[in-house]
Amino acid sequence: MDLGIKGKLALVTGSTAGIGNAIATSLAKEGARVIISGRKQKAVDAAVAKLKAEGLDALGFAGDLTDANTAEVLAKEHPGVEILVNNLGIFEPKAFEDIPDEDWRRFFEVNVLSGVRLSRLYLPAMKSANWGRIIFISSESAFQIPAEMIHYGMTKSAQIAVARGLAEEVAGTGITVNSVLPGPTNSRGVGEFVEALAQAEGISFEAFEKKFFEQVRPTSLIKRFATTEEVAAMVTYVASALASATTGAALRVDGGVVKSAF
Repeated sequence: MDLGIKGKLALVTGSTAGIGNAIATSLAKEGARVIISGRKQKAVDAAVAKLKAEGLDALGFAGDLTDANTAEVLAKEHPGVEILVNNLGIFEPKAFEDIPDEDWRRFFEVNVLSGVRLSRLYLPAMKSANWGRIIFISSESAFQIPAEMIHYGMTKSAQIAVARGLAEEVAGTGITVNSVLPGPTNSRGVGEFVEALAQAEGISFEAFEKKFFEQVRPTSLIKRFATTEEVAAMVTYVASALASATTGAALRVDGGVVKSAF
């Protein structure tokens, strides 16, 4: 199936590993020219080299995109982004009473404002071309705020609000704006976190996974962690020309964790 994105310039933030890297790889396999971004030059170079070794079209940008000046530098170096995937994000389990003001600000800056800034920078060109895709990688935690990291859940809800509002702002154009909500996913960060917990309990990853979905996420319908490739498949479709009637939506790839049909 031709998704209609061959030659399109795509930027995926936080894409040296995990869900972001899977999204970048998937878009590149569909013929998009993909900009890999991350904080460290070494990690960016390695991710770009891996895609190029597969014969895929990849560029790189290293820098802290929570910094407004860095975001502007990126937009000047790569002004023609047509597909923007705001994937950059952090998470950290912490009891509510132990979360200081600075952590609330930091999570909002990384998870929300980084995407807001880039969307603001790239929107004018998308409007001029009357075509564009802006996608925020949110989470099922936006609907089911986790008690163990309320500040994270807050930012994921905020992303959905921004995406919906921006979709309203570009109504009637060829630009779509959506949020994609992964559920528990075996990405690098989550995988390392779960592996550490499993080792601490003296059990295998598989045993911990079974226990996790019995006790922590019992509403899951797939009863396992999703793969990064499964999340990337949804994002790639939403980024495609075929998804032109899908906008302003919060699209779940949560394995059925959210106990709702809507």
